Amino acid sequence: MIGKSSDNGGEKAAAVADAAGEFLASGVAGSVLERHIEWIDTDAAGHQHNSVVMRFVEAAEARLFRELGVVSYFGNAPRVRHEIDYRAKLYFGQRVTTAVVIEHVGSSSMSFAFKVWGHPHEGRDSVLAAEGRFVTACVPEGAEKSSPWPETVLAALKQRSTI
Repeated sequence: MIGKSSDNGGEKAAAVADAAGEFLASGVAGSVLERHIEWIDTDAAGHQHNSVVMRFVEAAEARLFRELGVVSYFGNAPRVRHEIDYRAKLYFGQRVTTAVVIEHVGSSSMSFAFKVWGHPHEGRDSVLAAEGRFVTACVPEGAEKSSPWPETVLAALKQRSTI
């Protein structure tokens, strides 16, 4: 749960938590991650560099598969597609919530969606900063093409959802 903001934006911060919860409910399985925009995450224009969004998304994806107990996913699930729509800027020191959900599990691929919200910060309201989708494929180590997901991955997802 996202707590109250220190700049009296508690209701607005709670709105981010509500939006993230609603988004998580839309998928097969999902996870939420909170971070802050650090100095290294900014560019010369003074807001987030575009790469930070994907780093936060990947961290939320990693959290999801650790929560599922499926560390075999890592190294065997390269991205074969991704898209990001940037909606608003994020600034140094701003708290950020990233939510990732699995939308669909195919025989050898998974489709994900994500949203990244900025919390109230220095007089700015909470905002949907970015959203997008990506697809991973199961490509076992040493293989050159995709293969069906291992039963361990499918079983972990079935325990978490109704796929």
